[in-house]
Amino acid sequence: MSDRSDKVKEHYSSKNLTAKIESALNKAGKDLDNLELKDIAVIDQLHTGGHLATMDIAKKANLAQGANVLDAGCGIGGSSRLLAKEFKCVVTGIDLVDEFINAAKFLTKQTRLNKSVEFKQGSIMDIPLPGNSFDAILSQHTLMNIKSKDIVFQEFYRVLKPGALLLLHEVVKKNSLPIDLPVPWAKNHDTSFLVNWESLLEICKNTGFELVYYSDNFEKAEKWFEKVKNAAEKSAENPNPLGSHIIFGSQGKKFGTTMTSNIKTNKITIVEAVLKKLNPG
Repeated sequence: MSDRSDKVKEHYSSKNLTAKIESALNKAGKDLDNLELKDIAVIDQLHTGGHLATMDIAKKANLAQGANVLDAGCGIGGSSRLLAKEFKCVVTGIDLVDEFINAAKFLTKQTRLNKSVEFKQGSIMDIPLPGNSFDAILSQHTLMNIKSKDIVFQEFYRVLKPGALLLLHEVVKKNSLPIDLPVPWAKNHDTSFLVNWESLLEICKNTGFELVYYSDNFEKAEKWFEKVKNAAEKSAENPNPLGSHIIFGSQGKKFGTTMTSNIKTNKITIVEAVLKKLNPG
């Protein structure tokens, strides 16, 4: 495995993550035996736009009930659970980080969605699943940590069925200036591999994907991270047991500020795209 995977795992690793989540849920007064997705959204929908962004791209792709979906870089499984509950999809989540997978399994069991969702630890550069298996893949804020994106898209192409869809909700570069750090995916530049949308699309097309839908969500992203920044400031005054600090530690308090700065200075944007796997030949 390449692309500094050890450093990426180190960045996201949080010892005893499942126990920390369980403790925080108890402190927040949540009923672990009757846990709902809204109870954990503040920790498992940390991507730009939260659960509404996941809902939006799933609707754009018109995911069918019973669709077999791969959640690539699933984290603790928030989007996997959302797709299973709201769209009745059968979802497999894969992530490099063991602690994320363990927490994902725990939360999925507690939300009673474990019959529709399963999780596997592994790299999306070498997906441990057979080819032509999925009706759709969701890649949500995942590609920023991967340098060899061509390998990832080849794997996506391999495991998708002919004519199946690739849903991208990703952070991309807008200009050549270095980004402000830390950001959710990196403390330093060793684990950040952003490219612009044009480069990403070229890789997709060269792999065998056709663009179906695209949107630059710059304005939505700017508003979202202003909210994140304000929430962090309020949390400092009145701490909540549930929050991004469980996943990211104390660094998470800075993300609203750095991400707002990166967006306002046109260093990054958030794109949403749906692509279709073309039949070979």
